[in-house]
Amino acid sequence: MKWLVLVLGIISNASASVLIKIALSPQRRIPSISDPWAIFMNGPLMAGLALYGTAFLLYAITLKFLPLNIAHPTLTSGAIAFVSLMSVVLLGESLRPAMIAGLAFIVFGVILLTAGAR
Repeated sequence: MKWLVLVLGIISNASASVLIKIALSPQRRIPSISDPWAIFMNGPLMAGLALYGTAFLLYAITLKFLPLNIAHPTLTSGAIAFVSLMSVVLLGESLRPAMIAGLAFIVFGVILLTAGAR
């Protein structure tokens, strides 16, 4: 159950980042000092903010069951990997071989970190 909560936190965090990116695209109303209400008219921005809040709550719950030195690196690296994949699939961004290798190192590092904690 603790790992499920952590995975849901990773998904929430990464989804929030993608939604914020979408919210700041040229065809959306971008909030500014002169138009502060635009924040409430930008659906992806509001959804992204809500998902960041959800990710925080799920992370807090995770900390009750996992040590900080496991939970935080796992959440952070999981979000990095998931954002990278979602940016390719949903936003059409590129993922070059060096980036794939970097993601593999990150994932391998977290596997070593969590294995060492047992």
